[in-house]
Amino acid sequence: METAKTLFISDLDGTLMNSEARVSDKSAELLNKIIDKGCLFTAATARTAATAVPILSGININVPVILMNGVCIYDIEKSRYVNIEQIDETSCRQLFGVLKDFHLSGFVFSITGNVLMTFYENVDSPNAKKFVEERTRKFGKVFTHTDNFCSCIEQGVIYYSVTDTKEILDPVYDAIKGVDGIHIDYYRDIYDENYWYLEISSQHASKYNAVMYLRKMLQVSCVYGFGDNFNDIPLFRACDACFAVKNAKPEICKLACEVIDSNNEDAVARKITDMVKDE
Repeated sequence: METAKTLFISDLDGTLMNSEARVSDKSAELLNKIIDKGCLFTAATARTAATAVPILSGININVPVILMNGVCIYDIEKSRYVNIEQIDETSCRQLFGVLKDFHLSGFVFSITGNVLMTFYENVDSPNAKKFVEERTRKFGKVFTHTDNFCSCIEQGVIYYSVTDTKEILDPVYDAIKGVDGIHIDYYRDIYDENYWYLEISSQHASKYNAVMYLRKMLQVSCVYGFGDNFNDIPLFRACDACFAVKNAKPEICKLACEVIDSNNEDAVARKITDMVKDE
């Protein structure tokens, strides 16, 4: 393996991060050692820069990170977005029409002047309140109220996310599938099995396309990916070899080239270390 031509990409929640929702000191130590040797390592996550960057602060990331399931690629060192995929205006209006029909709020994201904005109409659901309180307390994230999501369109909508029960989200998902120009990620919350995530982005935004962007940008010849959940399937498709942690969904384990130890055993960092040793 030629380290300079090989890129390692790991999902965060449930994969690189342990069940305490953090990257362990041991994982950070191992990854920094292989990065010091010239290895290219980055993350691909559904998170935004506001939460992903602090989580990765202990790792000397030397490649732009893939955020919001591929909606954007962010250079941590330069604090700027390298690539952004917006949802077109027609798709936004159709999407927001469906949300209104189902009286569903959630969160809308846009990037203006290299600044990520997060909008909400209300935080009436318990999970929405928890989402806002946790990210405000832990990461100092700012949320902006709007009376109508349609007013965000002129700023350039890049992402929509909502968390609720499967019973509530299933009919919304079925209705949104009819909207053109969008990509949908729909999966169970790994921290609370009673809730599901429904996330919408441009049809051009995915971990697959983001990985292909990095392949070309970095001119790497080989990419290895690590994941645990359904939103990692596009990541796996873009990689030369893919690895699932032991705690991954059964469907993800079946897609993987190999199932490694769990996210609570520093599995990603240890596997990469072993691969580099064997070069």
